[in-house]
Amino acid sequence: HLWQEDCKSNWTNMERCIRPKRQVRSVLNGLLEQDRNTALSTPESHKVVSHRAPNDSELADMLFAEKVVKHTRSNAIVLVKGQKLLASGVGQTSRIDALRQAIEKARQFNQSLQGAAMASDAFFPFPDCVDVAHQAGVELVIHPGGSIRDQESITFCNEHGMAMITTGIRHFKH
Repeated sequence: HLWQEDCKSNWTNMERCIRPKRQVRSVLNGLLEQDRNTALSTPESHKVVSHRAPNDSELADMLFAEKVVKHTRSNAIVLVKGQKLLASGVGQTSRIDALRQAIEKARQFNQSLQGAAMASDAFFPFPDCVDVAHQAGVELVIHPGGSIRDQESITFCNEHGMAMITTGIRHFKH
């Protein structure tokens, strides 16, 4: 951490102050080494895969949700509306459990999820998350895509008037 202290006090040598490209975390009986996640989707990488495209304010919520989920422990689901984090579900063994955790947290704080955006740090292998989110009022979905079963979630969104964007970038933070 010496480089961090040096960078705080001395901005003249910025080259030395660039954050390391690798992260190391301790885990039970070992270490986990991973690349630092510096990726974020761009307008060119977004793909509207549903029949319904988001409007400008909905897109802003979706992009904000993607930024939040990027910095959240996996498996992660975040729920956003009005560019405000309503709730998150993190660190679960399954994405559906993370979603249920987020919905319950939103309810505990009397947050309406009607029209909210949902972001996931990884793809949805089954349409169950999109279904549960829809039942809670979520209308917007942003996720990396890439599951061989993506079409099932896309079809659900189309049948229920939801907007879905895939980014092609998986954020998976341990």
